[in-house]
Amino acid sequence: MKTLIVYGIPNCDSVKKARAWLTERGIDYTFHDFKKQGVSAELITAWLATQDWQTLVNRKGTTWRKLDDATRNAVVDAASATALMLTQPSVIKRPVIRWPNGRVSVGFDPAQFSQRLSG
Repeated sequence: MKTLIVYGIPNCDSVKKARAWLTERGIDYTFHDFKKQGVSAELITAWLATQDWQTLVNRKGTTWRKLDDATRNAVVDAASATALMLTQPSVIKRPVIRWPNGRVSVGFDPAQFSQRLSG
């Protein structure tokens, strides 16, 4: 069985909630810190195989809001979103979870987490 991996940044509230939820239930996971460990093109490509680029780009976050209009307007497809995520990993919606079965989800939803772990 593959390891559950939580991708994100440690000070993100959603990441904190997801990690606490997993820890409270005794579920082992590996934490991948975007800021310290980075995000590779291969990893983003793997996520985009199952998630729409619009789901992965957090347009409500501080990083997105701090971008200039030209940069924001240039994000129009998976390729341009990938380029942005590689240069600004904090723009990725968090947490990204790679479940033991290899599937990927974005964000923290306790009901979804329970369902994924039971099925």
